[in-house]
Amino acid sequence: MAYKLEIDKQSGCCFGVAKAISKAEEELKKGGTLYCLGDIVHNNVEVQRLAEMGLVTIDHEQFKKLRNVRVLLRAHGEPPSTYEIAKENNIEIIDASCPVVLGLQKRIRKKFVNKSNQDAQIVIYGKKGHAEVNGLLGQTDESAIVIENKEDIEKLDFTRDISLFSQTTKPLDGLQEISNLIASRMEGDAQFEFFDTICRQVSNRVPNIREFALNHDLIFFIAGEKSSNGKVLFAECKKANPNSYFIHTPDEIDPDLLKGDVRIGICGATSTPMWQMEAVARNIIKIKPELSVEKAAF
Repeated sequence: MAYKLEIDKQSGCCFGVAKAISKAEEELKKGGTLYCLGDIVHNNVEVQRLAEMGLVTIDHEQFKKLRNVRVLLRAHGEPPSTYEIAKENNIEIIDASCPVVLGLQKRIRKKFVNKSNQDAQIVIYGKKGHAEVNGLLGQTDESAIVIENKEDIEKLDFTRDISLFSQTTKPLDGLQEISNLIASRMEGDAQFEFFDTICRQVSNRVPNIREFALNHDLIFFIAGEKSSNGKVLFAECKKANPNSYFIHTPDEIDPDLLKGDVRIGICGATSTPMWQMEAVARNIIKIKPELSVEKAAF
């Protein structure tokens, strides 16, 4: 018999986010105050859980005023200025930056420092104001050009060399489209190079979630309201299966959706902890106890 309720095993926190949460839990067990620079994850429920354990979320203005404390840096990474402030203020940094993001920061810094042509443009395909993008901009002393979409390429000077990088969580097809458009616009002797810096653990979620959505009659997708990745992945769910519903907490289950003999799938973003998807499953079973459940799911 086909399973009637299933959690997507490929969903849940990516390696970088899982590592940051684990690091926070480990540090909190040591006692004392632990600050986190920005929301540790774009998921209000998880932020609240860690706050109840003692994690204090601060912004960059508050960070500048701290002295002699411990501060955790989340997976998104930080610009060099953050580390300089920490050194000046005797702040102990607990660095949970994602290794993939740190690797990208080093590549951009190297390109910025070693560029032979001072007129060359370093371009970052990403979301303006996103924490990861802010960290990448910092590697270029804020001189890189951020483009969010194909319309933004009009900011570029196609008579000058261009090096294109990408925020690690952007969609692959988006990067390919931007790259092709820039390449087609280059003029004269200007050189164009692009680097595929998208994290495959994130980009591979798209084809998987499409398939998962297609294999179920009803989808509950859980993610935080601030999660960019959640919005992208849910859009893919909805495209593949119009009967998909975005929820922000495990309690937002509409009982009217559970009528009839339906195959229910539960999935989430790279910022959605597995425990939240399991909580969704438990709430569904309370409403519809006759469901067959995949035992390996939770």
